[in-house]
Amino acid sequence: MTIQPKIFTQFPNLAAAQSTRHGGVSPAPYQSLNLGKSTEDDPANVAENRRRFCAALGFQPAQMAWSKQVHGDQIRRITEPGGAEGFDALVTNVPGILLAVSVADCTPILVYDARQQAMAAIHAGWRGTVAEIVAKTLIFMQKAFGTSGEDCFAYIGACIDECSFEVGDEVAVAFTEPFKRFDAQRGKFFVDLKKANAAQLLAFGIPEAQIEISPYCTMRHSTDFFSHRKDKGVTGRGLGVIGS
Repeated sequence: MTIQPKIFTQFPNLAAAQSTRHGGVSPAPYQSLNLGKSTEDDPANVAENRRRFCAALGFQPAQMAWSKQVHGDQIRRITEPGGAEGFDALVTNVPGILLAVSVADCTPILVYDARQQAMAAIHAGWRGTVAEIVAKTLIFMQKAFGTSGEDCFAYIGACIDECSFEVGDEVAVAFTEPFKRFDAQRGKFFVDLKKANAAQLLAFGIPEAQIEISPYCTMRHSTDFFSHRKDKGVTGRGLGVIGS
């Protein structure tokens, strides 16, 4: 039901996880732990799935904070649970709140500032990555909470890996060379979202040893994760969450 990043296990009061697609009640094509409210799944199924997922982390759905994501670079400071619209990153230093971002190929990034006890949940598709939403979120935390890189620990979750993320020229042109590869045999570019977002974490001063990168690919491991590309848009949604 959940993957709990090892990087955060040293903080016993912190809850952080990425959901898998197992352990829920939704039927095909959303089987089984669909946590996405924006899908055509029965809302009762999604509600039960969210209850199960939150319970596994010691929370209730009413403690979640989320936003309808728009693949942008807007960041919201959370002071109480509930929903919003138009934000792709959420930050807080308030205990008792579970920050949540929805994914099904895009990259979930979770950050914890151990000194200030502040945290962030970030949704970074290719547009958000190009817009440097991770870098902007860290700067937001620096201004809001006094966050500095050496105090942060971060998890880059399962998303579509470079080997599966074939893109057209209109996407490739937005990325610089370290984060894209041209396959001459296929005549296509491939983009590495994990590497691009890790670079933003490193640039802020987070030590490499304090960054964990998931080995899983949502497309290659679609039996365990929802993949929008693999399932041609008809699929469920997972969550990346962090809270205390």
